[in-house]
Amino acid sequence: MNFKNVQPKDRIIFALDVDHFSEAQRWVNLLKNQIGFFKVGKQLFTHSGPKVIDMIHQKGQRVFLDLKYHDIPNTVAKAAEEATKHQVAMFNLHALGGFEMMRKSVEASRAIAKELGAQRPLILAVTILTSMDEEGLREVGIQGPLMEEVGRLALLSQKAGVDGVVASPQEIQIIRERCGEDFLIVTPGIRHPSDRKDDQKRTLTPSEAIRVGADYLVIGRPIKEAKDPLEAVQKIIEDISSI
Repeated sequence: MNFKNVQPKDRIIFALDVDHFSEAQRWVNLLKNQIGFFKVGKQLFTHSGPKVIDMIHQKGQRVFLDLKYHDIPNTVAKAAEEATKHQVAMFNLHALGGFEMMRKSVEASRAIAKELGAQRPLILAVTILTSMDEEGLREVGIQGPLMEEVGRLALLSQKAGVDGVVASPQEIQIIRERCGEDFLIVTPGIRHPSDRKDDQKRTLTPSEAIRVGADYLVIGRPIKEAKDPLEAVQKIIEDISSI
């Protein structure tokens, strides 16, 4: 991707992992001029539904709908249509749902966007969750090395027409090798050395992730749990700008 004209703040996706609409509203009001996107995940969407998307849009901000669709192809394609109708900037699905599921979802989103005269959202595939490691993969029956599995799923996603992947910063290199420079990489698991790792097993700092090829960074707890969230965002922007 060509990011010469993209401001460092626009690479930051804040994870709105909160349990109430009013709390989401508070964070959007606080950070709306500081970052590029707000990520709406399962917890918040299950609690508040589409009204939280509408609220973010009313503030003039972009939404990454992080529901990780994974079902039979027709069901996920229908969900992709609905996400497109909500005019989110990005949404994601699980690569492990298979080629046909991803292909049909891309086609459905493209068709409904054309019908509405709207821009199609970027569609991302989740390769392997960043909470998983080699042992976790073996527990669910995947015996291959984690890096190889991520690379394989990323290439499958690209062949299905998906725009990019959500992947750990430590797998960026293999994704770039398999899929090239124009394949979007959205990276969670971003931590400074002084941050707690929480349940993230595979992490890098913001500048490290961008340096190795990430396009966007999903960051939640390092901002949300900071004593001064705005200062925390500024430090992240400075870290990215140092590259």
